[in-house]
Amino acid sequence: MMTYYILLGAIALVSWLVSSKLKSKFKHYSRVHLRNGMSGAEIAEKMLADHGIRDVKVVSTSGMLTDHYNPVNKTVNLSESVYSQRNAASAAVAAHECGHAVQHAQAYEWLTMRSKLVPVVSVTSGMSTWIVFGGIMLGAAAGVGFGWYVAIAGLILMGLATLFSFITLPVEYDASNRALAWLKQRNMVTPEEYKGSEDALKWAARTYLVAAIGSLATLVYWGLQVLGGRD
Repeated sequence: MMTYYILLGAIALVSWLVSSKLKSKFKHYSRVHLRNGMSGAEIAEKMLADHGIRDVKVVSTSGMLTDHYNPVNKTVNLSESVYSQRNAASAAVAAHECGHAVQHAQAYEWLTMRSKLVPVVSVTSGMSTWIVFGGIMLGAAAGVGFGWYVAIAGLILMGLATLFSFITLPVEYDASNRALAWLKQRNMVTPEEYKGSEDALKWAARTYLVAAIGSLATLVYWGLQVLGGRD
């Protein structure tokens, strides 16, 4: 158990470092003002229009780094600062979220797979560890009885959450690639602004990578606790 807590601590530390770096990068590139004078909302609307997407709305949402694309109601949700500000960071985020809208419009297979897992993972991800732990307490370590099956059920749910984390990676990286390609091809940003947008999205992607690694490490640890206890 001590090994697990050390592992969790290490992953939490790396996650905090990456998150802190991301925030500092966005703060820095928020000071790189766009020469074209367009706000994040205007960037988003133009990217959608350039891809022939007419049924997606760009809306403002409260909070910081709360930007996301909602495929259910087809909205690109931009945090208040991204929505209204006119800088490299806002351009990067707005274009990235529109990248998800383009994925949706083009039925990008990884996004489709991810969307199918959302209902399951949203319900089970918070309880899977407790199910595994409860199974172990019921006798899973002995490899027999009801407790072992409970733990296996927990591992399956945990495995789905881990799968979701790894499927998220190509979805996020592809959205960033689409965003950067559009910004460059349409001459929406200067070389300096493009460099800032690219760097900001790179650090944003790393938060998903750390989350996926953390999810896998947790799955492996609990898998060893359950399966390693069998004769």
